[in-house]
Amino acid sequence: MKSYLNPKKSEWPQILERPLFDASELTANVKAILTEIKTDGLSAIKKFTQQFDGAEIDDFAISAQELSEATNQLDPKLKEAITIAAENIKQFHASQQTEINKVETTKGVVCWQKAVAIEKVGLYIPGGSAPLFSSVLMLAIPAQIAGCKEIVLCTPPNKKGQINPAILFAAQLVGVTKVFKLGGVQAIGAMAYGAGPVPKIAKIFGPGNQYVMAAKQLVSISDVAIDMPAGPSEVAIMADSSANPAFIASDLLSQAEHGPDSQVVLVANSTELVDQVELELEKQLKQLSRKEIAQKALKNSVAIVLNDEFEMIELINEYAPEHLIISMENYLQTADKITNAGSVFLGNYTPESAGDYASGTNHTLPTNGWARSFSGVNLDSFIRKITFQEISESGIKNLGPVIEKMAEAEQLDAHKNAVTLRLKALGKEK
Repeated sequence: MKSYLNPKKSEWPQILERPLFDASELTANVKAILTEIKTDGLSAIKKFTQQFDGAEIDDFAISAQELSEATNQLDPKLKEAITIAAENIKQFHASQQTEINKVETTKGVVCWQKAVAIEKVGLYIPGGSAPLFSSVLMLAIPAQIAGCKEIVLCTPPNKKGQINPAILFAAQLVGVTKVFKLGGVQAIGAMAYGAGPVPKIAKIFGPGNQYVMAAKQLVSISDVAIDMPAGPSEVAIMADSSANPAFIASDLLSQAEHGPDSQVVLVANSTELVDQVELELEKQLKQLSRKEIAQKALKNSVAIVLNDEFEMIELINEYAPEHLIISMENYLQTADKITNAGSVFLGNYTPESAGDYASGTNHTLPTNGWARSFSGVNLDSFIRKITFQEISESGIKNLGPVIEKMAEAEQLDAHKNAVTLRLKALGKEK
């Protein structure tokens, strides 16, 4: 990790710059694939599945038999762990439900808001070097609680046309209605336009590589909604002398192993702590199966020493990390001052991986600084809110003159007339 000692604020943006790549050629390639899927449908997704996944597939839909076999072949202890995690995630997201609250804004004028589920949602679950069955829980559970009628899941097959059994077990556990052996850009295109057995859906959720993310952003222009813009995963850690260097190193590495373009940032109040963490990183790296990936990610990463706690907070809010771990003695007071972060982990015994899997919070979070303006996935991500208003005779008498005056000032005569006619009718009735 590159280290910086009390850098000037003017240097922060450059130090905290995310890893960038030239996406122009990638975007053009993705756009061409999407266009072909939109035009040719089933034949196109077959072609690209063969080209990119090396699998010849005639029937993309997962059968009931395949779901049953996946359940039978999975390690019982893993099934138990997934089930416990699912219950925690369900409990947390169910707590986000709200009751309808009717408000009388003016006497005789009643307004309220009703949450309505998005009817058809699509979940993209990566299945390559790290099949993310945990993302099935994070996305399908709030969709089910929200009341989405159709929950479609796409995940890439291996060369034999098979899906990781943990993904299939999680899917049947949490109410996914349809599962398809389909990955990459072709999965995003199929869900955006409808292709073969894959229905056109209203909103796409889920992580993916740079091609998948480019595809999501392209289809979101005019065809379908997406959860959020996203880039490579990232974590920032704030630490003081109360922190455990081994814990910090383990959290940095757990994020670094996601991919070579991931970024980890350590903000500490002493060079001694940074040195101790560096030693732990070297020690723990040797034990990782994804050591080479983590090493590449660490090249994108920085350690920053700031002696002033308020500057530490200011820097973190400027960076707006996807994940933030606060390993400081006064972590609760510090957390109160955090305004830009996707998900925050407090104290020495709250690893970021808890949120990735089983604590209950959602791990689908804004990256690349989008935490300044986006929330992570939650129950609201799967619903729309419709407003209602009911005005009685006395209500239109009370509010009508206000509407008339405002419409007249905006020179919208028909708007004014819609009220005036009603007021006149009520006057005649008397």
